[in-house]
Amino acid sequence: QVQLVESGGGLVQAGGSLRLSCAASRRIVSIDVMGWYRRAPGKQRELVASITNGGTTNYADSVKGRFTISRDNAKDTVFLQMNNLKPEDTAVYYCSARIATLRTIEDYWGQGTQVTVSS
Repeated sequence: QVQLVESGGGLVQAGGSLRLSCAASRRIVSIDVMGWYRRAPGKQRELVASITNGGTTNYADSVKGRFTISRDNAKDTVFLQMNNLKPEDTAVYYCSARIATLRTIEDYWGQGTQVTVSS
């Protein structure tokens, strides 16, 4: 199992930046994929960005060029750098970890951190 703790959310004006952090309770090199999801009010949860343990990244079209996901294996932490934030980025952001074995896929989630972008 793995526990995930997010931090770094807050209130920012449009055009501003925030950096989210996700600290894992186990070595992230042993986690196949780590990612950031978000859920806006009245909407379904959506993938924002993900990064594999090999460093391959994937982004939602809506955040490409503005958000960057990265990982620090020494600190077992994944980051989401969010620049040029827009009001539509307002959501609760969740860190996720996926561990795949030969028989199972296990998904773990953090408690979420609120990001609010004012216009």
